[in-house]
Amino acid sequence: MEILRYAAFSADPSGGNPAGVVLDATGVSAAEMQAAATELGYPETAFLTPTGEAAFDVRYFSPKAEVPFCGHATIASGVAYAERHGSATLQLATNVGPVELTASAVGGEPTATLTTVPPHTAELEPADLDDVLECLRWERSELDAALPPRVAFAGGFHPIIAAGTRERLAKLDYDFDSLAVLMTKHNWLTIDLVWRQSPTVYFARNPFPIGGIVEDPATGAAAAAFGGYLRSLGLIDLPGRLTIHQGNDLGRPAVITVDVPADPASGISVTGTAVAIAE
Repeated sequence: MEILRYAAFSADPSGGNPAGVVLDATGVSAAEMQAAATELGYPETAFLTPTGEAAFDVRYFSPKAEVPFCGHATIASGVAYAERHGSATLQLATNVGPVELTASAVGGEPTATLTTVPPHTAELEPADLDDVLECLRWERSELDAALPPRVAFAGGFHPIIAAGTRERLAKLDYDFDSLAVLMTKHNWLTIDLVWRQSPTVYFARNPFPIGGIVEDPATGAAAAAFGGYLRSLGLIDLPGRLTIHQGNDLGRPAVITVDVPADPASGISVTGTAVAIAE
């Protein structure tokens, strides 16, 4: 089993979000996948098993547990595949449904685009919001009233909570254990904390204690869920494109491009580059 190492949503190996990629996991058991992801220690590792021409089953593991879907490891997988086999459109069978992945390594920086399963957005109950804010050590008065809290899904469930200022977003100091318990209870993958610089430019941070990591440096699944959130609440002109900056406060800057189609039944597309990390 060859584990490739990539930084996703960055052209700099010291930026973006590290991901492990196994392009052929044929015959590898779930226990072996978990052990490899734990040893590697990256936020997620993607294991692809070929099932046909340009078709794969994909499973994702954090250092602590399997996760249903991971955006940055999918982008890294697309770039890794294109660098070895050329530009391609891959059909991925994930635990949440089919995901299309297009990738190109021709000219300039290699890029990949994934299109998620159809997203949906639900209410975040007031009591659950209170619990999240208590874990974050945030106050309701510090939130952006124009971006109401919700739970958004585009492969994983992410509470969307908008900070009223960039300064509030930058000061992240939360109760790791309490938030992990709360997220496990509700099956939340990360908490998507955002700040709106403009209607199409956002900064984000994603606590990820259930994965054994304080913060995910660049979260493609949450970015897609956020695009679906904006569409469902009528907070973006359609079709629309978002730029999400993440990882800046960690010293691992990343740029995520999100395309939101007008059709409410359509998946959200997430685009980024990736670069190999030297062992």
